[in-house]
Amino acid sequence: MKKISFLLILFVAMVATFSACTKNNTDTTTPVDASLIVLEGEITSNRTLDATRKYLLKGFVYVKETVTLTIPAGTVIFGDKDSKGTLIVEKGGKIEANGTSTNPIIFTSNRPRGQRTYGDWGGIVLIGKAPHNQQTSRAYEGGIRGEYGTFSDANDNSGTLRYVRIEFAGVALTPNGNSEVNGLTMYGVGAGTTIEYVQVSYSGDDSFEWFGGTVNCKYLVAHRGWDDDFDTDHGYIGKVQFGVSLRDPAFADLSTSNAFESDNFDPGTPATGNNNGLPLTQPTFANMSVFVTTGTPSATTQSGSGGYGRAMHLRRNTSISIYNSVFVGYPEGLRLDGSSTYANATATTPTLELRGIVLANMTKNIAGATTVTDQQATDYFNSATNPNRMNTAIASGDLTTLLLNANTFNLTAPNFLPQASSPLLTASAAATLPTNNFWSPANFRGAFGTTNWTAGWTNFDPQNTDY
Repeated sequence: MKKISFLLILFVAMVATFSACTKNNTDTTTPVDASLIVLEGEITSNRTLDATRKYLLKGFVYVKETVTLTIPAGTVIFGDKDSKGTLIVEKGGKIEANGTSTNPIIFTSNRPRGQRTYGDWGGIVLIGKAPHNQQTSRAYEGGIRGEYGTFSDANDNSGTLRYVRIEFAGVALTPNGNSEVNGLTMYGVGAGTTIEYVQVSYSGDDSFEWFGGTVNCKYLVAHRGWDDDFDTDHGYIGKVQFGVSLRDPAFADLSTSNAFESDNFDPGTPATGNNNGLPLTQPTFANMSVFVTTGTPSATTQSGSGGYGRAMHLRRNTSISIYNSVFVGYPEGLRLDGSSTYANATATTPTLELRGIVLANMTKNIAGATTVTDQQATDYFNSATNPNRMNTAIASGDLTTLLLNANTFNLTAPNFLPQASSPLLTASAAATLPTNNFWSPANFRGAFGTTNWTAGWTNFDPQNTDY
């Protein structure tokens, strides 16, 4: 979430056209042509798509309360570029999108091969009933109907996204700042929801953004995004394990692209509104890998509208924690921003923890901002008084000592598995995760040990794929 997006110039007014939906368990809708079935307006009764057909999202498509949209493995759904097709699962609605490792579900642009680009369509929006810290009357971003409301169902269930690819989505849908839809946008999504094995590629805004909620996620891929990779706001308190970001160093957003951007509320630090800034944004991420470049990190880009900023920009009273994660190739590694954020990190019982972090090939490893000095931020990261933090900064000239895979930075055919003798695989160098049965055993730093969990279902060259 940023003040300005380059995609504002692409604004197209959205028209919600309501259409009747079949009440059958299997989709029998007559297609408008030989290849595509149009989905538009509201889905008002349970609907199961047909994996042998292809679909087109036109405009805002709402899955209404109590309704379940079921999408079988192998289904291909195109987002309409002209109307910025967007799939929105409202509060109490569900999506059951269960792909497989060999037969994923694909949401992609309706443009031909070679003509697709960032923000061709809106993306997927899930709206749940889990807690957040915003005023109940706050509207959703991007012109999506409805308001945050007041809900407290931490275990709310918005369905399943498993083995799903979301390509060329993420777009500013109104001319106002902070009014975008991301590749995958989650508002108050509860822990009853399953999100795992999801790849977002070429998002025109953030790849993944959580606005409050409690949902837990595993195995996320952010590929060649435009703005941030993993953005957390408004009281999100879930857990995420195993995520990788691979960036194109030539493309970034006007508002500055970060890997992690974490805020408790916006636009400023004071806790205001009916929820008084509570719950705090306090997610825990573990085993994340972020890769931009082995070259000189740059705050400007060749082809994008802006530049790169920080691997982690932690601000506005966030209490995010990140464990056993690797960041390579940003102008700045960590920016610890604001007195309240710093207090969360340095309290006797900290609510913000950074442990087992590796910063490599950064122009500047650590910075403070607002009232936090560079020295304070550096002392926190290094923490001689807390050796269990086990954080490391690797100079650009020593990047090869990490023994990354030779194809780590290959934009169309990456391999993220470290070399067998990589220090990232040293179990004793990994921090201990908080006690919770969500975490999978992973005594290594970064998203990969010896198993390539991206194999089979991902696509790192969707621009040149025929669907």
